[in-house]
Amino acid sequence: MKYSIQQSRRFARQYKKLHDNVASDIDEAVELVGECPSIGERKKGDLADLFVYKFRSQGQLYLLGYTVEEEVLLIYLEAIGSHENFYRDLKH
Repeated sequence: MKYSIQQSRRFARQYKKLHDNVASDIDEAVELVGECPSIGERKKGDLADLFVYKFRSQGQLYLLGYTVEEEVLLIYLEAIGSHENFYRDLKH
């Protein structure tokens, strides 16, 4: 079953600032998540709804944060970025 994918405004802003070669790696990561949403790690506590998929691009670790709506087969892309301040920024 194929999931629909939507971007949050935060994700779209972060994505727009990235270099093209990093953006292509993110596109691949989004495809992987779309095929298998359970590939990411489910967070706990305040961010219990959030899944995070970690991958490398240009030698740096990136995190792709997303939520999954199983009832309507929807993946909602919340944020993308390096590990630094990733979780803190999501809580605000």
